[in-house]
Formats: sequence, C-alpha cells, structure tokens
Amino acid sequence: MTDKSYQPTIAGLRAFVAVAEKQHFGSAATTLGVSQSTLSQALSALEAGLGVQLIERSTRRVFLTAEGRELLPHAQAVIESVTAFTAAAAGTSDPLQGTIRLGLIPTVAPYVLPTVFAGLTDKLPGLTLRVIEDQTERLLTALREGSLDAALIALPAEAAGVTEIPIYDEDFVLALPPGHPLAGKRRVPPAELAQLPLLLLDEGHCLRDQALDFCRKAGVRAELANTRAASLATAVQCVSGGLGVTLIPQSAVPVEAARSRLGLAHFAAPCPGRRIGLVIRSSSGREGPYRRLAAMIGELVGADQQVRPAG
Repeated sequence: MTDKSYQPTIAGLRAFVAVAEKQHFGSAATTLGVSQSTLSQALSALEAGLGVQLIERSTRRVFLTAEGRELLPHAQAVIESVTAFTAAAAGTSDPLQGTIRLGLIPTVAPYVLPTVFAGLTDKLPGLTLRVIEDQTERLLTALREGSLDAALIALPAEAAGVTEIPIYDEDFVLALPPGHPLAGKRRVPPAELAQLPLLLLDEGHCLRDQALDFCRKAGVRAELANTRAASLATAVQCVSGGLGVTLIPQSAVPVEAARSRLGLAHFAAPCPGRRIGLVIRSSSGREGPYRRLAAMIGELVGADQQVRPAG
C-alpha cells in the first residue's frame, strides 16, 4: 500500500523510465551513466516507497507490470518537465540565451535597432529582445524597479545603483533648411548658433539638454525657435520646412537625410557629441554577459554608422 506522504526521487523515476524504455538493466544504467547496482537500488527504493511493483525481473528479460504500464506515462512526464526546467534554468543563468527587456531612448532606437536586430540574430540566436522606447528618466526608473533588464541611453546616467557600460561616441551634426549658406560646411564655429533659431526637442529628452549644454560651454546664447518637437523626426521635418535648425546625432543622419530635404554642416573641433552606453542594475550580478552584449552592439553599430568606440 502506498504511503501518501512518500515523495518519489528524481533518481528513482529516472531509473524506472530508463529500465522501462530499454527493458534491460545494463543498457538503462549505461544511458543514465550509473552502475547497475545504483540503478537497481534507486528502482527498488521507488517501488518500496510506492508500495507497488513496477518491474518484473527475470534472468532473461525485464517486464513492466500492469501497475508499471499505468504509471510509466506519468513518470515520463515528470522527467520531461525536470529536463525542461533544467534547460530553462540554464537559460536564465545566461541572459544572452533568453529574453532581455531592453530600453532605448527615442534618439537611438529608430537609428540603431535595424542594425542591432539583424546582427544579434546571427551572433546570438538564442536571444530574444523585448524593446521599450522611452525617455531616459523613465527608463532608469523601470530599470531600478526591475521591469527592464538593461537600457541603451546617453551617458553619464548619474543614477545610483546603476552600472554604466560605454559603447560608442558620436558627433552632433547641424541640420539646416535646404539651401542654407552653412550647408556643406565642415568646420562651423559654435558661435554661428547665436545667429540661428535653434529648434529643440521637448523637455525630458536628453538631446535637448545636450544641445543646451553645448551652447553653454561654447559661450553661446542660442536663439531658441518657437517650435518644439516631441521626436527627432518631427524636429527634422520642421527644419526642412524652414522653422529653424537643430542638432542631430551622426547615427541619425543617414535615415533623416534620406527622407527629408536637409542641409548638413559639421562643427569645428572639438565637435559636440554624446556617448551611448548600456546601463544595468549593479545588483543584477550579470555584468559579464551584458558587457559582451555591449561589445557586440558596438561592433554592429560601428560597422554601419560613423561612430567611434567609446574611449
């Protein structure tokens, strides 16, 4: 009679399934990588605990009892579940073999995601990316709260409990209305911004803060345009329509210049720019895998865009 408090061991169930499937103790022991005596002990302990004979032993053959035939599918299901559980645990120990919830700021996402998606599919076939696009502060909040695993943002993040992994540096390019006198210039002095209506993104976008910071450091009091945009694509359309000028990151130039009539100019050195990197929770214990991911992203974006590895 079965003791209802008895809990079968995985070893006992594995022994039962192996013997039932192989119908030979020697072959079953070889499959499990154990000795025949260890196999027999595990099976006997299972039968004793259940109070049921599962295997009928003879000198020549191994038979499943009626009870064994009835219980075998249940034992197989348990072993399959344990195998799946172990595989899932192996995947969670390496985030690059599972699902990563990746945040990106709006001035990065549309310009690097096509390259990153295509490249990581080849480099990390076991990785699934879930993408969340949002402004920096909200991404950092989601990261700290655990609803994001990592975020691709402009550095420095200056956030407690966050580890920063620099990836690449890129220059800002001056976007101008078509036919503007500065279009095509390669060494535009920052002082020129004082004479131009500077169109900025809405508050909360780090690119807005970076543009204003550049003006401040250059000693330029920029004339701000009356128009503000919620996205870089909208800002570029406004520039194309003659409503002002704006700064766009180099990684955005190919996309925005292809779909808008723009004049482009480059600043004299030292050029304004930004550093993009990956941020993760310092407590995650997964800095190693995320540094590998950051290095892959850097290689992919660097090969496709005019950016420089972060020094």
